[in-house]
Amino acid sequence: MARIGYDRTGERCSLCGKSRDQVRKLLVGVYGGICLDCVELCNEIIRGEANQSLDFSSMGSIPKPKEIYRILSQYVVGQEKAKRSLSVAVYNHFKRINVQMTDVELQKSNIMLIGPTGSGKTLLAQTLAKILNVPFAIADATSLTEAGYVGEDVENILLKLLQAADTGDSLQNTVKNAQRGIVYIDEIDKITRKSDNPSITRDVSGEGVQQALLKILEGTVASVPPQGGRKHPQQEYVHIDTSNVLFICGGAFEGLDEIIRHRVSDNNMGFRADIKSKKDLGVGEILAQVMPEDLLKYGLIPEFVGRLPVVATLNALDQDALVQILTQPKNALVKQYQKFFDYDGVDLVFTEGALSEIAKEALGRGMGARALRAIIEEVMLNIMYEIPSLKDVKKCIVTEETILNKKEPTLVTLSEVKQAS
Repeated sequence: MARIGYDRTGERCSLCGKSRDQVRKLLVGVYGGICLDCVELCNEIIRGEANQSLDFSSMGSIPKPKEIYRILSQYVVGQEKAKRSLSVAVYNHFKRINVQMTDVELQKSNIMLIGPTGSGKTLLAQTLAKILNVPFAIADATSLTEAGYVGEDVENILLKLLQAADTGDSLQNTVKNAQRGIVYIDEIDKITRKSDNPSITRDVSGEGVQQALLKILEGTVASVPPQGGRKHPQQEYVHIDTSNVLFICGGAFEGLDEIIRHRVSDNNMGFRADIKSKKDLGVGEILAQVMPEDLLKYGLIPEFVGRLPVVATLNALDQDALVQILTQPKNALVKQYQKFFDYDGVDLVFTEGALSEIAKEALGRGMGARALRAIIEEVMLNIMYEIPSLKDVKKCIVTEETILNKKEPTLVTLSEVKQAS
């Protein structure tokens, strides 16, 4: 409702200076006004800055391998060799995009990560995308099938990348953004050839998928159905060039260590053979000796192995490493739960015994670091339900007994803290 006796003719936009009768709409407050045109302009600027990806137009803007390694170490415990390999490979990948060579053609350096479940493969790929501020998509190789069969086409991987790269303005900018992204394909060991010998029957979820992936790994202009699903002739497509998309494939490759042991043992036979038994080496030490021929014997086809020239292996996590994962990374689980409790004014404390027991139970479950959150959630559920309603609690202590015997954590009241001090 207009104020009585108030003259609105002198109102102007504080940004562009236009009067009320020169704009579509003018919003006026106590200290000034803004027109609808300036509101839309501000929205475009804010949206553009929010969706701005890292500019690799100059070599100086590409993080150096040591910088990539340093940031990876803030989130990923151990796996030093894998972090170094990834740091160098990613730096070279974006250097290849930026530097236009006329005399030498630089090939893509897609990456293969080999390591047990819960050793940090997905986390490494996610952290790389965060460091580089590029679109990132995760795909599961087990859901893929060869074109024409029930399941997902390989082009659906790129649809996920396009969705992650959505700039909110134009399709052209979204595609441009996606073409410098990172795709992580998990469970890649599940699409191996089902037999060493060629078969007359189609291997649509194994070798067939490897064949289908070859082109997008190497670099091609792929046709992606914007709504996902299977292709059909009447459909419109989004075209994306994968030449500069970095693909990281990861898998546990159970049984690969035995293939490597057998090869190494055969090579060491003879007069000057290494007398140390290869059975004395851990799985991680054996996997570190992987060669392309081992991956071929496991069931990957030569062309597929050739398009993943950088191979990094990860070690299984022991109890000490799991304890470090709980407490040391920037996004450590203990730090996250402490922050939750801090919102309710409660100090959350895990004793060393509790941390050791959590790590020990995670090892027993055989899921590596992935089991840690599930274990803590099971232990903390009841107390997290009660704490917000308890007004006098100042401290919550999770002990070894809490993990071993499912005993409730120890609660310390404010009055008890004052008495102790």
